[in-house]
Amino acid sequence: MASSSKILGAASLLVIGSLAYAAPAAAQATRTWVSGVGDDVNPCSRTAPCKTFAGAISKTAAGGEIDCLDPGGFGTVTITKSITIDCTGTLGSILNSGTNGINVNDSASGTPGTIKVILRGLTINGSGTTQGLNGIRFISGASLVVDNAIIQNDATTPAWGVAFQPGTAARLVLNNVTISGNGSGTTGGGVLVQPTGTGSARVQISAARIVNNGGQAVRIDTTGNTGAGNQVTIVDSVLSENAFGVVVVTPASTTLGFASIVNSVVSHNTNNGIVANGATAQVRVSGTTITGNGSGGAGQGGLFAGGGGNIATYGDNLLFGNAPDGAFTAGPIGKN
Repeated sequence: MASSSKILGAASLLVIGSLAYAAPAAAQATRTWVSGVGDDVNPCSRTAPCKTFAGAISKTAAGGEIDCLDPGGFGTVTITKSITIDCTGTLGSILNSGTNGINVNDSASGTPGTIKVILRGLTINGSGTTQGLNGIRFISGASLVVDNAIIQNDATTPAWGVAFQPGTAARLVLNNVTISGNGSGTTGGGVLVQPTGTGSARVQISAARIVNNGGQAVRIDTTGNTGAGNQVTIVDSVLSENAFGVVVVTPASTTLGFASIVNSVVSHNTNNGIVANGATAQVRVSGTTITGNGSGGAGQGGLFAGGGGNIATYGDNLLFGNAPDGAFTAGPIGKN
């Protein structure tokens, strides 16, 4: 009997122990995978990939990476933590009819304005019965890098290829991107840099082709912005066949809007090649060809400065064949 009691006691402890045990939640992986033939019920591993970026991001640790195994359409996604999405070497597609392709927004997190996001090797296409809103919209975070990407066909007003609108200090890098077919009429367009509140932007655009957009190729707008100022550098890029090329607007604002355009082509934009409108709108241009802009209408042409805006030259640009050319308001500036 004593022996039976001991056995029953041990069994009871075993049952209690098993009831008290709870399996730990699945750990998020540093690297996850998506595939055109994947499934979001999978763990997103190399051998059991997910189907969408939205499915994979929930299983990827902050600071981790989502990679593409093979060509596929991986769906729209909202990013609220530091992440890299890399489809280099294959086709990583997002179709964003009627919505944004990628949202970057950590404003609801415990540490807003801190995430760092890298997007590489993607095509984002707003085609559909209802065209896309924005290819990429950045609302809150520390930085966004977009490398080797195509962003096109976002045309539901206001519609931008990239809308960079941080509420704190943030950085944007666009490298080797094609941004085309965005905007409607003369609204929207390629890239919008418009921080809100006390936000500010530092933007680098290099080796970009921002072409055939309905509105502006690049718009820097400080409307309602009281931050430390916004600086955009455009290097080795083509900004052509849009309604406008580069537009810097600082209405009733003491916040700086600054664009530096270097070794680029600003051509055949219907209205203006370069605009600086407002007392704190500043543009400096070096090694750049500005041609074929304007169609002879009032206020059109190669260069337009209004409201105290300034377009300065380093004296090494080509300004010709616009309707009319307009004139630099300052320079030549010496090169140190």
